[in-house]
Amino acid sequence: MKIGQIATLAVLGIGTYVLMSSVYTVSEVEQMIITQFGKPVGAPVTSAGLKIKVPFIQEVNPIDKRVLEWDGNPSDMPTKDKLYISVDLFARWRITDPLQYFLRLRDERSAQSRLDDILGSETRNAVAKHELIEIIRTTKDRVPLRDALLTDAERKLDMGSLVPIQKGRKQVEQEIFAAAAEKVRVFGIELLDIRFKRINYNESVRPKIYDRMISERRQIAERFLSEGNGEAARIRGNRVRDLNKIQSEAYRQVEEIRGVADAKATEIYAGAYNQSPEAVAFYEFTRTMQSYKSIIAENTTLVLSTDSDLFKFLKSMTPGGDVDPVQTPGARR
Repeated sequence: MKIGQIATLAVLGIGTYVLMSSVYTVSEVEQMIITQFGKPVGAPVTSAGLKIKVPFIQEVNPIDKRVLEWDGNPSDMPTKDKLYISVDLFARWRITDPLQYFLRLRDERSAQSRLDDILGSETRNAVAKHELIEIIRTTKDRVPLRDALLTDAERKLDMGSLVPIQKGRKQVEQEIFAAAAEKVRVFGIELLDIRFKRINYNESVRPKIYDRMISERRQIAERFLSEGNGEAARIRGNRVRDLNKIQSEAYRQVEEIRGVADAKATEIYAGAYNQSPEAVAFYEFTRTMQSYKSIIAENTTLVLSTDSDLFKFLKSMTPGGDVDPVQTPGARR
């Protein structure tokens, strides 16, 4: 009886093991390739659920059904204008023909390696056919934003205008995608999308590029400075011209006012002293005395003729310092 029980348990154990070896499950994110002695047999299993295979002879090889990611390492490559740049690219792909994929690549590691070769090669070809500005600019129709405060200066210096291009980065990406998608299709892979993740100058040329950018900024700054100095000189010239004009106008007005005042004073004097011959003679005498203060100072030598109007009052003075009223014309006796 013990031997029978042991045999029964052994049979049950072997049956359970065989049953478990012949049953497998397929999840929603997987698809299976059944191989027999290393060779695929039957169609790929793409529906989820519990499946049966021949135990011990057949093996299950899972293949991912989801969208997968390829993230390449940054690679240095030259552009058409001989500038070395470091390009970092990423892509999305999925397995659409699991049988072809399994026969050619077997696993995801081999697929990633093959994508490295294909996408890296097509990226180099596309970059080498285009100038750097074509790869950096997003589209050829992009309009740059400008500072409203610098609109006039930008118009003068042509700042902010973009270099005309033929394609742009999006079309370069489409070229790489079209060429690479055709090549990876034979491996049962569908390339969904590619994008430039980062584009940077190579370390060896980066200092030269920065120096050139600094030089260009300095040239623009010098142009601003020279235009500013020219504008300042123009403003200073206008200021001096306006100041001279104001001073000349003011001097003219002062002289006009002074002339009017002198004429008015002369008119007042004439009205005051023309009332009688004695008043006229007195006015002549007082004005002559005032002129003596202006023309005769200490240690002044004055040469006058005997018939001079200034001398007639000097020769009519008495030794005591008084004017002789007899010889003074118009003097009252």
